[in-house]
Amino acid sequence: MKPLFIRSVALALTLTTASTWANAPKQHFQAPGFYRLALGDFEVTALNDGTLDLAPKQLLTNVSQALVSEKLEQAFLDDEYPASVNAYLINTGEKLVLIDTGTGSSGIFSPALGMVISNLKSAGYAPEQVDEIYFTHLHPDHVGGLITDTGMAFPNAIIRADKREIDYWTSDEMASEAFAGHRPFFEFAKTSLASYLENGRVKPFQGETILLPGIKSVPATGHTHGHTTYSITSEDKELLIWGDVTHVGAVQFSHPEVTIVFDTDSTQAAKARESVFAEVAKQHTLVAAAHQPFPGLGFLREAGNGYEFVAFPYGGE
Repeated sequence: MKPLFIRSVALALTLTTASTWANAPKQHFQAPGFYRLALGDFEVTALNDGTLDLAPKQLLTNVSQALVSEKLEQAFLDDEYPASVNAYLINTGEKLVLIDTGTGSSGIFSPALGMVISNLKSAGYAPEQVDEIYFTHLHPDHVGGLITDTGMAFPNAIIRADKREIDYWTSDEMASEAFAGHRPFFEFAKTSLASYLENGRVKPFQGETILLPGIKSVPATGHTHGHTTYSITSEDKELLIWGDVTHVGAVQFSHPEVTIVFDTDSTQAAKARESVFAEVAKQHTLVAAAHQPFPGLGFLREAGNGYEFVAFPYGGE
């Protein structure tokens, strides 16, 4: 049997340690946000930039407040919708292609964002290795990651986006005519692209274009004038990276007609969404959604008069 003083010391240490643990500060961060998926011969890595709390009742349009409340309640959500901001890295074996770059270090939205580069590094890559960057569109939460406080975040990358998208968001004339709430987006896009334009690294495309073997741009205009989805195909596997086809899935999957104040042309955005939904549901195409909960991968199936999102099951390669 242990002497009394040894047992007393042991008890004191246990109580002290327990007290120290109980008083430990909370750690306000998640594990590194990346998820790998084999797509034929390609490797796709989803990269999380963080989450953005949206206010659907204030932002969604062409919908009643009652319906928004009902759908949020059905999804066990309150008046805030935690929208992920996701980017996707495609390793074709010959090229490393990043689709969208997140918000970057600007802090324009929230300190909970701006994690694409750190998650890229956690996933085993360096920004200097990225060969090409394709943009779904040039809103701040997609283009902001192009730059850091010291310059180009991806110094060796070629930038690709639809010509209509680049022409619109870099136009002073369009900025002066735009809805007031959209005007700050113009300066943000111009600032993000400036260094790449100066260095001749921006190469626009027009409409549906084969950008690399297995990677094709597919127009989905409406959210912006040059909003683009990307079809990624390897062997018999396909992934559609769809950018901002949806923002608040809890509402828009069952009601594709619901739009959002960020749409440049809300009527066209709703038509594009319905078209994309119908096609991917019919073809059972895997989709990657920028604002679905990370990693944003899943399928759509018809449900009543709308659709239902079925998350891709977590697994290894």
